[in-house]
Amino acid sequence: MNVLVYSGPGTTTESVKHCLESLRLHLSKYYAVLPVSDTVLLTEPWMRKTSMLVIPGGADLPYCQLLNGEGNRRIKKYVKDGGKFMGFCAGGYYSAERCEFDVGGPLEVSGSRELAFYPGTCRGCAFKGFKYELHLGARASKLLVNTHWLTRAPEQVYTYYNGGGIFLDSSKFKDVEVLARYDEKTDIDDQDQAAIIYRKIGKGGVILTGPHPEFSPRLFKDVEKEFEHVVDQLKLHDKDRRAFMRELLRKLDLRVSEDIEDTTPKVTPMYIASPFSGKVHNLLTTLHESLEVENGVFKDDNDSFIFQDESHPQNHDSEPQEEDDPTKGIKHINFITSGNIPTGKMTPYFNLQKYFDSLRKLSKDTVTEFGSVLGYCEVITSTNTILEKNPHWLQYLPNGFTLTASTQISGRGRGGNVWINPRGVLATSILFKIPKSELASSSVVTLQYLCGLALIEAILGYGSTVSGEGVGYEDMPVRLKWPNDIFTLKPEYFDDLKQKEDTTTVDGNDEKYVKISGALINSQFIDGQFNLVWGGGVNVSNDAPTTSLNLVLQKLNDLRRSEGQPALRPYEPEILLAKLVFTIDQFYSVFKKSGLRPFLPLYYKRWFHSDQRVVVSGDHGKSRTCTIKGITPEYGLLIAEDENNHEILHLQPDGNSFDIFKGLVYKKST
Repeated sequence: MNVLVYSGPGTTTESVKHCLESLRLHLSKYYAVLPVSDTVLLTEPWMRKTSMLVIPGGADLPYCQLLNGEGNRRIKKYVKDGGKFMGFCAGGYYSAERCEFDVGGPLEVSGSRELAFYPGTCRGCAFKGFKYELHLGARASKLLVNTHWLTRAPEQVYTYYNGGGIFLDSSKFKDVEVLARYDEKTDIDDQDQAAIIYRKIGKGGVILTGPHPEFSPRLFKDVEKEFEHVVDQLKLHDKDRRAFMRELLRKLDLRVSEDIEDTTPKVTPMYIASPFSGKVHNLLTTLHESLEVENGVFKDDNDSFIFQDESHPQNHDSEPQEEDDPTKGIKHINFITSGNIPTGKMTPYFNLQKYFDSLRKLSKDTVTEFGSVLGYCEVITSTNTILEKNPHWLQYLPNGFTLTASTQISGRGRGGNVWINPRGVLATSILFKIPKSELASSSVVTLQYLCGLALIEAILGYGSTVSGEGVGYEDMPVRLKWPNDIFTLKPEYFDDLKQKEDTTTVDGNDEKYVKISGALINSQFIDGQFNLVWGGGVNVSNDAPTTSLNLVLQKLNDLRRSEGQPALRPYEPEILLAKLVFTIDQFYSVFKKSGLRPFLPLYYKRWFHSDQRVVVSGDHGKSRTCTIKGITPEYGLLIAEDENNHEILHLQPDGNSFDIFKGLVYKKST
């Protein structure tokens, strides 16, 4: 599920940054915390996949101009149906029944507001001196916390304040809970001094704030001299603030991490290894001969690298780290040129020897084009970023080079989404080099279908060394969603082995399937050939934010035991990755000659959509009911037949989204 932070017109860059950072600290273990535009809120069906919507600080009037009418109607319905909502500062003004800001002053903004989540007026500034885009009127505001409602929160906290309001006459509203009050004299005459309030709206819940409990003093850099003492004071009390913010989120029934420390891990060195003679040595030699390395460092477009072999020490603890952005430091790449494989002590969360042993067993000791050279990081920014955002070193990497990691701190998805991948997710990127030819344009587009199919075949064929023969994992209830996402039946709906054939996605209002794998592909044309980086992630053993292969496997094993069959061993990332790259290696030898067409029967066997009835949403609100007939082999366009006039539609994956739970295909917005 998602936590969406509005980042469109009206918000400030600073507010969005602090909001994302704070929410990810407390929620990223269980939710994807993502920025979202006004266009998405207005046009896309975001509500079903969203656990909470957040309106951060900024200016309230642009929110009104963009979201009044349809946007607010959607937000109110979302909350009444059970959604959670937070409004910080300007988001608090915007979400009250009436906003009164700087009344009688040069910045006055007054008027009624549509959301009316607070049934009264939010009036500010609580403390005079506010100036847009500056910190000169800001302060560390002391709050008295209502521990009756927030039993695990500290009794008082200091939070950043800059222009927020007071929720007037809060004691008059029986359904309003005041979670914190200003604990110092304000410039607004009000007996209750409500700074942060909670209100239940229908089945959902709302928290609105005047101050900024989401702001972290760690993120304030190069501030005005007059503001430095405020930052210092906030730092002294920041642990209590983080605990308070955690309890606000818990109040909204969100799952939160108990740890309130900033636990974003540091990027670790990468190991590049291969048991096949000369491969790593030749790669390192090529890089040194082809790239301009200055003082031991090579600067590519996005990252800087130090390339070194086993003869150099591997200790980098004494090097300076980027305090605020761990993605910006120099990336160390250790080339294991001897042919030895790093031991378990060097890579405790991924057994490279087990991976290569599995690959050699599958390939019967032949050297595969894919996966025979493996890069591994315990902690990486993003496997895709390290490859495709650095084209100079990318062009010298071999076709089939594979990069995997145990943790990504800037994982990337479609639409520019960024998140932290925890351990338990197999995050992998694979390089494809396709020479320019008549078939190249088709291959560039349809490669994502081939890789998605290879991944689901690796899941179903896990443990088997013979293609097409399963050893039990073929009963896993997994399906492809066009174009290449993989969904699994939720364990609570998996009570019969025959259900793996069931492609119905809902049970009443409940969704039976959940996404377990996603992928994206990026392409660059360098020196006469396409360099495609396919990046995929699959939940192998992590139980949040959705489910994992091994949780579903536990249910499969229960069914197997009931029929007198032995339990299957849990999926291991090393063995699954070996199966994936071996399957890609086999598939790609056919694909580069014949394209996607030979794989379509198997693709259709694995997907949800054969003869599925869907509503295709078009321009200006027009829609038509269609039947899915397949995909085009040349470019993977979804083929849909209009049930009324039998017109054939071809839908592009990059321009449309497919909601399998509503049977809806709609145009993407950015």
